[in-house]
Amino acid sequence: MNEIAVEELKRRHDAGEALTLLDVREEDELRAAAIPWAAWIPMNEVPNRTAELPRDTPIVVMCHGGVRSAHVARFLEEMGFTNAVNLAGGIDAWSARIDPSVPRY
Repeated sequence: MNEIAVEELKRRHDAGEALTLLDVREEDELRAAAIPWAAWIPMNEVPNRTAELPRDTPIVVMCHGGVRSAHVARFLEEMGFTNAVNLAGGIDAWSARIDPSVPRY
């Protein structure tokens, strides 16, 4: 399973590259802190909602710190999503290194 750093995600998003940022955290976590352009499917719903995910553009999977999203990215790879990568450090790293307006919790 591959990972991407928050700095690379920001660069690619700012450049307008087609990608999906998939937030797999729970709803209460999403209310605490979110990246507005991220798609949201809670981790436990991903297996039943893979049809909603693109197969032709990169999927960057995000959670709070990168552990749950690594599991989801690995699952997606096993399901044939060769474009899935984990966001190293999750939204916590995004808040600390990219956008401090996103609350750390």
